Amino acid sequence: MILTVTLNTALDITWGVDSLRPRTSHRVDTAYERAGGKGVNVARVLTALGHRPVATGLVGGPTGRLIREELRAAGVRQAFLDVAGDSRRTLAVVARDDGDATVFNGRGPYVGPAEWELFCRHYDLLLAADVRVAVLSGSLPPGLPADAYGRLIRTAAAAGVATVLDTSGPALVTALEAGPDVIKPNADELTAATGCDDLPAAAAALRALGARTVVASAGADGLHAITPEGTWRAAPPERLSGNPTGAGDACVAAIAAGLAAGAGWPDILRQAVALSAAAVPCPVAGDIDTAVHQRFLREATVEERVEETHAADAV
Repeated sequence: MILTVTLNTALDITWGVDSLRPRTSHRVDTAYERAGGKGVNVARVLTALGHRPVATGLVGGPTGRLIREELRAAGVRQAFLDVAGDSRRTLAVVARDDGDATVFNGRGPYVGPAEWELFCRHYDLLLAADVRVAVLSGSLPPGLPADAYGRLIRTAAAAGVATVLDTSGPALVTALEAGPDVIKPNADELTAATGCDDLPAAAAALRALGARTVVASAGADGLHAITPEGTWRAAPPERLSGNPTGAGDACVAAIAAGLAAGAGWPDILRQAVALSAAAVPCPVAGDIDTAVHQRFLREATVEERVEETHAADAV
């Protein structure tokens, strides 16, 4: 089983506009509202692919009840823990003229030490239920310790469960010491974490700090992966326009499914590129276009690379 953890769940609101222009009024042509947060989106994609993941994390207040209800209606299995504060909301404004998305993320509710300890015990119990891969995704809500993901990674490792971490900033850097099996930063997150804008070198730097595998996404240019078995580049056959906000979560879903199945990295990366692309034509994160997925599976390229990187210079 795959367990997805979203510590800062959200009610995601997506608005579609013709174009986004600062300091003007806009007509919203399409509007969607659904449960979100990165791990929740991963669970949606996995469910659509026929897996039966369990989504866990923290929810609270009236917004938390809406999140639970929407996921129940969507058929996503869930095991969230309630907190006192109200879960956050996010807003993504997608411009059809250029396909760019402008995202506004709420900080989330304050989570106190007692609530965090309750969740950690809850997480321990879930890991014992035949979990093979734990996906740890998204930001940390206010109040959680900086090493929150590190603790969850170490707990999973002790239980023999592989971990996939998709976060950014201090939460990412602090967690590396715990040795996550896979991290999935994008190019901007790599630069922020290392101060280096050379993607292969920055990825190598984060691997040197403790990550077993780094799968770095470069948007429409595909993926760069440094694994114990080698270095790989995977690329889609073409660029697609649409809403890119769910592409990273679809990529993580492919990685988690591949690890759970014991697949090799070339196959995992091919799936990751195809699923990432399949998310772009969809108006909301967590959905995939099955026709795009199947076509890109056939046409994506995956090649092994021999690259000399200077990881020490990137940190």
